[in-house]
Amino acid sequence: MSLFLSRRLLLSGLGAGTLATAAGRPALAQPVFEDNPFQLGVAAGDPLPDGFVIWTRLAPRPLEPDHGMPSQPMAVNWEVATNAGFGTVVRSGEAIARPELGHAVHVEVGGLEPGRPYFYRFTAGRERSGVGRAKTTPIVGSALDRTRFGIVGCQAYESGYYTAHRKIAAEDLDFIFCYGDYIYEGRGNRIYGTTSPQENLRVHLGGEVYTVTDYRQRYAQYTMDSDLQASRQSAAWFTVWDDHEIDNNWVSDLDQDGTDPAIFALRKAAAMQAFYEHMPLRRSSFPRGSAMQLYRRAQYGNLLDLNLLDTRQYRTDQPCEDRFNAGCDGLNDRAAQVLGEAQEAWLLNNLNRSEATWKALAQQIMVMDLDRNPGEDYGVNTDSWAGYRVPRARLLQHIKDRRIDNVVVLTGDEHQNYAGELHIDGRNPEAAPIATEFVATSISSGGDGQDVRADQEAFLRANPQLKFRNSQRGYVLCDVTPERWQTEFKVLDQVQNRNGVLTTRAKFAVEAGDARLVSA
Repeated sequence: MSLFLSRRLLLSGLGAGTLATAAGRPALAQPVFEDNPFQLGVAAGDPLPDGFVIWTRLAPRPLEPDHGMPSQPMAVNWEVATNAGFGTVVRSGEAIARPELGHAVHVEVGGLEPGRPYFYRFTAGRERSGVGRAKTTPIVGSALDRTRFGIVGCQAYESGYYTAHRKIAAEDLDFIFCYGDYIYEGRGNRIYGTTSPQENLRVHLGGEVYTVTDYRQRYAQYTMDSDLQASRQSAAWFTVWDDHEIDNNWVSDLDQDGTDPAIFALRKAAAMQAFYEHMPLRRSSFPRGSAMQLYRRAQYGNLLDLNLLDTRQYRTDQPCEDRFNAGCDGLNDRAAQVLGEAQEAWLLNNLNRSEATWKALAQQIMVMDLDRNPGEDYGVNTDSWAGYRVPRARLLQHIKDRRIDNVVVLTGDEHQNYAGELHIDGRNPEAAPIATEFVATSISSGGDGQDVRADQEAFLRANPQLKFRNSQRGYVLCDVTPERWQTEFKVLDQVQNRNGVLTTRAKFAVEAGDARLVSA
């Protein structure tokens, strides 16, 4: 154990870890830590006009089963200030880090001014955390001339370094959207490759993760990375999950191995608890067994409505045995769901009622129905919206019929950059696209990658709705004004070395009122 309780607590003999104050109210012990308890850094998330969530987790020895903490609650003090030096503290208080939640702390700070940056930090005993920065959102419906944000995700620890996180931390952003795959669940592998074996730069600890202790260790291993911590401290995050936070390609109560759904529910419950413990989420996302509320909306003045979606928890099973396919009947299953009935109704209602200039769908899996087998039989990725033709068409037809302008889809999962236009049938695009989609590449998953794949020319020719494709690592920046939406694809020449060079690979824009992509 890397923590000593205060002498006063030891003399009190109170095994529950409380002290009696003069007023008779129990007070928590003031700990003395042998190791820094803020090894996992700090983060902020889900901003509103009057505040945001601030997060930390006490973990002096994050990779140990008890993370270096006793099985008792601990007091953690927090401060929010208008400057990084904390000369003007505007909010402060005490939170309780509880062992039931791995000593994680989620504080929903309120009473702040809209549309401005703040700084925050935590204190436990004599230890003080690093300083994070987050911006509140503008007042809903207020005139806003610009918002600028980043998109990140897919950060397989074994595949490369998190240089892209360090780079995005240097941007002055209003927020960062993490589309998922914050962790990967597989066992540690020192060697990869079959015909030409290579050694991973970094290796997962332990085997595949199943229990809450396993997941906590995996999140800790990832979050201990200083580049990732810099990104989380630089701006408020809106975070959702994709599949690897639980198990590859899971949907609803099904995993990829055919596990009994009742048993898989236990794994989901463990994974969801660890996800909540490590993300700056509000109490509304607190897990309830093997269920968790993640879809939600954020509003930036009269400029942007951000609809954060969950495309895993309510989805029906992937058709065609989850393989690239065009011939199985499951692609046209009329009962198929991607969002589930409740979430889909919520989204369509948001789109119908939105008064913002731009309406974004911040989600995980590609909506473009790309032909994945150019020159051969037409094939789609059945783990994307293209594998669910009925709900996909229903969403796009609704946007078209209601004449909802300026819809932009933000996606991850593919480990590639894409920019394209959305049509009911991508093989037969109409004169005008219905909406626009930008797909952000991975932080590290897939290794260094390459600029242009060997099949690039054939792939673009087979998919006229697709305007850009790139297979390097990096992140995406979106610069949104009332007149246009501009997206920059920022790429690294390598992630096998921490000194990868960042460049802007391409810029694309969408003019308000016209979903066609133009090179910027």
